[in-house]
Amino acid sequence: MAVYAIGDLQGCYDPFRRLLDELHFDAANDTLWLTGDLVSRGPKSLKTLRFVKNLGDSAITVLGNHDLHLLALWAGAVRRGKRFRSLDKLLDAPDADDLCDWLRRRPLAHYNERLGTLLVHAGTHPSWGTRKTLARAAEVEIELRHDNYETLLGKMYGNRPNSWSGKLTGYKRLRFIINCLTRLRMITTGNKLNFSHNGSPWPARKNLLPWYTAAERATADTRVVFGHWSQLGLIVLPNLISLDTGCVWGRQLTAVRLDKRIPRVIQVRGQD
Repeated sequence: MAVYAIGDLQGCYDPFRRLLDELHFDAANDTLWLTGDLVSRGPKSLKTLRFVKNLGDSAITVLGNHDLHLLALWAGAVRRGKRFRSLDKLLDAPDADDLCDWLRRRPLAHYNERLGTLLVHAGTHPSWGTRKTLARAAEVEIELRHDNYETLLGKMYGNRPNSWSGKLTGYKRLRFIINCLTRLRMITTGNKLNFSHNGSPWPARKNLLPWYTAAERATADTRVVFGHWSQLGLIVLPNLISLDTGCVWGRQLTAVRLDKRIPRVIQVRGQD
């Protein structure tokens, strides 16, 4: 039984199927960990979402920021616009309600104790260990699965608050958690979230650093698998795996086998 983590799909159905063929993926025995952003800029978001949903328990996916935006569009929490026309076919599909209802019940973080591995879309706050990350994610998951989930989807947008405090409450608290788990790239030296820099981390100004390089990061002893950051690209270290390799931009779609002592990297060409 193999466990493969795969980077952001973003509606790139054809590269995804090529990658599964390359892996000789067997849904009866193998498991996929997907870093989120199943949908958005690519040409086949509807087909991708249907396929992942139909994989059932053989696919574990966490929610990404583009997945949450799809849910906000579906729920009417935000209006449709030209920027995300690629999602119109999905939103107008006869099974859109079934697909989106399934999607809103996905987790924001997943942990496997046997593998010692935490899966998130973007990152986690430096002060949160694995247990706290899962607990914070669960706060949002409960709200998304509640009958009043549309309210959260409308209030999740924005960059504030950018500093964590256990005293945060209500939608400010939930927005901060969502931003950490689905949008985080850079933080300040004081562990404040920063969304002004989204390119490669190397030319960032001196007081900004990638979230995973924070001093005394509480998840430093846990293997963290994430996507979201195509300009960062592939990183495979003992306790850190970055998997968004820009499939939707024509680069690669990447899988890493997690259940071996030395992770194996498999790639196919990205979206044409």
